[in-house]
Amino acid sequence: MIKKAKFLAKEAQLRIKYMISKDCIFCKIVTGEIKSNFVAETEKVVAFADINPIAEVHFLIVPKKHIESVLTISDSEASDLMAMHEVAKKLIEDNKLDAFRLAYNGGRFQHVPHLHMHLLAGKKIDWRKL
Repeated sequence: MIKKAKFLAKEAQLRIKYMISKDCIFCKIVTGEIKSNFVAETEKVVAFADINPIAEVHFLIVPKKHIESVLTISDSEASDLMAMHEVAKKLIEDNKLDAFRLAYNGGRFQHVPHLHMHLLAGKKIDWRKL
């Protein structure tokens, strides 16, 4: 029982640490430390144009809470994922996109260790750069 309590306490500390990570560029954008023009913002999510777009339309949809990757999502963070998809749907409708892709990167393909979704649209997508 004591082992489990210690584990849960350590897990809680890690979760608090990852709510906002001091070294995470997306956390700095979320808090305003790095300025960005949000194309959408909700209580749980922000969206902004990618600074290195690989398509005519390339938005990043980022939860405000620091979630490291798809591999670390907990059951309690399901609403953050739903919020990301709701923002994607709004951006798709607002930009009248009739063809688009939503993509998550993981492992060594994930350049920023903060969960984010790419919304891509346009005639040509350079997948080698994603």
